[in-house]
Parts: sequence; structure tokens; C-alpha cells
Amino acid sequence: MNIFVGNLSYQAVDEDLREAFAAFGTVTSATVIVDRITGKSRGFGFVEMPNDEEARRAIQALNDSLLKGRPIKVNEARPREERPRREGGFGRGHGGGGRRSDRF
Repeated sequence: MNIFVGNLSYQAVDEDLREAFAAFGTVTSATVIVDRITGKSRGFGFVEMPNDEEARRAIQALNDSLLKGRPIKVNEARPREERPRREGGFGRGHGGGGRRSDRF
């Protein structure tokens, strides 16, 4: 089961999640999500536990518990929604400049 962990302290690291959830069973992976540019925590993460019963016990026990001084929110992760691909660049296709040539 994939588990969402929110309201994480910005000091929390992968190993903190792994330790907290390992008390309830086998943890396949534990990841704190970090910003690609700054490398700092985004305040949430995911834990993967192969045994659903152990995962449900962990969710129940750890939701609203303190981790690194903050009450964490723990629940089963929802499937990721497909979003349209974003265009990169500098306003491509969105006009720009603020001046219209047909005014004069």
C-alpha cells in the first residue's frame, strides 16, 4: 500500500519516515519529496508497505502523531491524477509584450 504523509517537518528525512513506519511492519520505501530546484523538503512524503494490514495499522497509529515536533497527517495515497503536460519557456503562445500594433 502506498501511504501519503503530510505536514512533515522540513528537517524530516527519508530515514525518519522509514523508522516511524518500520515499527508496524515491512517498509519497501520511504521518501520525503524535495523541491527540484532548492533541494529542500516540500513538507510531505510517501511510504510504501507491501502488507495492507500492517499499513492500515501504521496509518491509524501514526495519524496526528508527532514526528520531528510536528503532528503528521497520514492516509492511504490516492492514485496520481493525469495532468496535461505544461509548456515551458517564456510565454510561448500566450501573447506578450503588452502592446498591440493595431492601435495606431
